[in-house]
Amino acid sequence: MNGNSQSPFANLTPVTKNLLIINLICFIPFIVLSQAKYQGLVVDNLGLFYFDSPNFKVWQILTYMFLHGGWTHILFNMFALFSFGPILEYAIGPKRFFNLYFICGIGAALFQMLVQAIEIHSLIGGFTLASASGSPIDQLTIDKLSAIYYPTVGASGAIFGLLVAFGMLYPDLELMILFIPVPVKAKYIIPVYIIVEIVLGVGQFGGDNVAHFAHLGGALLGFILIKIWRYR
Repeated sequence: MNGNSQSPFANLTPVTKNLLIINLICFIPFIVLSQAKYQGLVVDNLGLFYFDSPNFKVWQILTYMFLHGGWTHILFNMFALFSFGPILEYAIGPKRFFNLYFICGIGAALFQMLVQAIEIHSLIGGFTLASASGSPIDQLTIDKLSAIYYPTVGASGAIFGLLVAFGMLYPDLELMILFIPVPVKAKYIIPVYIIVEIVLGVGQFGGDNVAHFAHLGGALLGFILIKIWRYR
């Protein structure tokens, strides 16, 4: 065994390292609890609900970022954070990287709520269920409302903000993408990724329970912050 081999975690920057640790610690309840208990004890209190939901609490705008709905969900987000976080943190500094991550995550939550409000208004003519009281609602509308009121969890909104920031700062850096055998420059692959999210979000394909508009909200905030901070 080579005594000089370096751990892949040795060069992790402090904010990125702490975010990884917190996310992994918050994933422990998913591992040790049954799905029903995890939903009832953790997600119902810390996941992000629409503001009109009886389960909504104001702190959920922050806490939802540290919950994940499964192994694939957390592995993708943490791999992206591990890959892009240190580079960005070195480039813009720990304080601004911290602000970038959380502003994008909170912005993603608010953008998701805005889209939910628009969807609910299109279904019942108001932004809350109370606005539909006394009016008959068919089963299809009830099903759509149930999907809208389902909680949102995950760091994906913050991660999309990081991806956009990375693409703006390092547009010509080549990335290896899964299922693509050749490296692709960030300025090509990240816009494609955003377009895919727009198509999936607008299309609302059956069986898709991903909060695509939260991803887009985080991406938008990442773009705005890099512009405001005047990074090139």
